[in-house]
Amino acid sequence: MKRIIVTFTLILSGLTSFAQQDAQYTQYMYNTINVNPSYAGSRGVMSIFALHRTQWVGLDGAPTTNAVSINTPLNNSNLGLGVSLVNDKIGPTQENTLSADLSYTIPTSETYKLSFGIKATANLFNLDVTRLNPVDDDPSLHDYSNKFTPNVGAGIYWHSDHSYIGLSIPNFIETNRYDDNEIAIFKEKINYYLIAGYVFDLNYNLKFKPALLTKMVNGAPLQVDVSGNFLFNDKFTVGLAYRWSAAVSAMAGFQVSDAIYIGYGYDFETTRLQNYNAGSHEIFFRYELFKNNKRITSPRFF
Repeated sequence: MKRIIVTFTLILSGLTSFAQQDAQYTQYMYNTINVNPSYAGSRGVMSIFALHRTQWVGLDGAPTTNAVSINTPLNNSNLGLGVSLVNDKIGPTQENTLSADLSYTIPTSETYKLSFGIKATANLFNLDVTRLNPVDDDPSLHDYSNKFTPNVGAGIYWHSDHSYIGLSIPNFIETNRYDDNEIAIFKEKINYYLIAGYVFDLNYNLKFKPALLTKMVNGAPLQVDVSGNFLFNDKFTVGLAYRWSAAVSAMAGFQVSDAIYIGYGYDFETTRLQNYNAGSHEIFFRYELFKNNKRITSPRFF
């Protein structure tokens, strides 16, 4: 293949520079199941989650991510179960990742629990050759249509109603998505995650939660996301986030009912890419099923 569309090359360069291997989320504190399987069942109810992210609006071929998941504790046991599906599009490539998560939780004190989790993943990678510009037809490109690869991951998650910390590796197996003359130029590398958060009760109707996500990928700069969210009257959430050397974000959310929560985030790029896009948008929806239709007195903040 003599030439790949310029946009795709720029995007891949950006993704390498900012260590985006797994799909990237601004509101990671609500989408923990995708990075840490130990989160499965930790909310104590069946939780259904859906997210749409449009990154770098206006840049042709920029990433678009759709994620849906469901996780629940299993009755009368310490087990939690989760299933998630992520669709990630970048330039001429598309990945569909289906994951199953299993967790086991043990109490470590009256307020804290420790969860262990494992993740099994099936990935379908597709390269749309019609969006490339080869001078001559390259038969090797056709090998990347719906290419299947399995993977496994694991994590731990220590949590209470007011705080959490977790370590995880969603994928232990490195996979070459695209090779050119046996040189991997698009490779799914191992991602290491550290997440943490704490909820401060400032007064009877105001809570503040700082949160942290750190992602490390071999051969790429360390990614650090820090955020702070305020929760008013257990209903309305507003906050800011900063992705180290990458973006500043604004976030908002609303607890529509005991079962329904919706959220929105906007990223403003702080790198040279800001000259080529209008920012990134992210919206999500969470629906929870409570046992015996019991209402909650105070929604958990993560």
